[in-house]
Amino acid sequence: MSDNKFPHVLVAGGGIGGLALANGLRKAGVSVAVYERDRHRTDRVQGFRVHINPTGSRALHELLPEPAYRAFIASSGKGATRFGFVTEQMKDLLNLDTEVIEGEHNEIDSHYGISRITLRQILLADLDTVVHYDKAITGYAELPDGRVEVNFADGGSAVGDVLVGADGGTSRVRAQRLPQARRVATSIVTVAGKFVLTDESRRRLTPKFLASALAIMPPKGCGMFIAPHEFDQPDPHFSGIGGNDGAAALAPGALFDNTRSYVFWAYAAKRGDYPGGVELESLDTAQLHDMVNRLIAGWAPELRELVGGSDTDTVTLIPIRTSVPLPPWETTNVTLLGDAIHSMTPFRGIGANIALRDAQLLCDKLVAAANGEQPLLAAIHDYEAQMIEYGFAAVRDSLTAAEQTVSDNSVGRAIGRTVFRVAEAVPPLKRKMFAGFGSE
Repeated sequence: MSDNKFPHVLVAGGGIGGLALANGLRKAGVSVAVYERDRHRTDRVQGFRVHINPTGSRALHELLPEPAYRAFIASSGKGATRFGFVTEQMKDLLNLDTEVIEGEHNEIDSHYGISRITLRQILLADLDTVVHYDKAITGYAELPDGRVEVNFADGGSAVGDVLVGADGGTSRVRAQRLPQARRVATSIVTVAGKFVLTDESRRRLTPKFLASALAIMPPKGCGMFIAPHEFDQPDPHFSGIGGNDGAAALAPGALFDNTRSYVFWAYAAKRGDYPGGVELESLDTAQLHDMVNRLIAGWAPELRELVGGSDTDTVTLIPIRTSVPLPPWETTNVTLLGDAIHSMTPFRGIGANIALRDAQLLCDKLVAAANGEQPLLAAIHDYEAQMIEYGFAAVRDSLTAAEQTVSDNSVGRAIGRTVFRVAEAVPPLKRKMFAGFGSE
């Protein structure tokens, strides 16, 4: 794009969506700056596996420089292209393999599982001069010349032609831009943890936990999700593309480790179905761990071993929240992407992919504006029109999946189990019903 620097884009927030957008704009030659509230590059070094579906993979392929995309492929763990449903007694209901889920596919149009920590490192690798740390945005002002000025908690400010709020579910940009937007608590609470894989611990687990992601379907009232994140060797990560950043040394412990293989699990139930009288937020990691162990005491020994043998330091309480869909709004040069506008539950595993889809679409529109192919506000309007439709559809679908997971309707759960068993017994029906599973 030669040396054309219009527009200069300000991005609030250095999460997956914001960093992907910044990579794409920088790759296209559009001036961009990311303002991140974390004080250092290594502050945000905790998290679990994130599922990247073909939509997310295509977005990363378009937005990232080729070496960074290759690093993403190389850093992805195994087990992302198979999925199974079992009962709480580990009885098979349905098994979906790569052929069913993806059909004929190529490397880009595939499913991947990657450490959230590692993915963020890859996204940061080429942005040393673009990302500015310790810059918490407190608000913005529209200037008389049509540009926008953001204000920081440290008293500083920055001016650009476009402001993109990519600052997550508690977005300060959204609070000012769309004060009518709401993000609300659901009745669902998840407790998650990691079973770290070593030569010794691996022998204690059923091979099924290492082969694919699994959804556990008890008769009613709760559910569990399990996913392996297994590397070929202890440290398979890329060299020269961000590195490990000293993260493990700075913040020891399995929750912060993105080099060791593990099996992730998450137990979900309605808040009222946890032990009576317990304020979940008051429990420490050991108490949360013990609580889940007691809740699954009647489940299969394999599941009890997985949860019981997990590193207590990795156990985390995750209250589930969701945004409330909005009708279209009037376009300005302040827009939003990812959780900042359409925060969704994790129950379909598509939140990161929708944020990446936002980043790809918005990047394309801003590049078109920078090339003079479309007025800037028209480009942003086109982005928002599409994003509102698919983004809030994903919010609704994700909430439905969450409610089904913790449903007290034992009859409905029994019917669901039967449908899965029938599909498993009739391969052509299974292929028809579940082609593209895990993609939005």
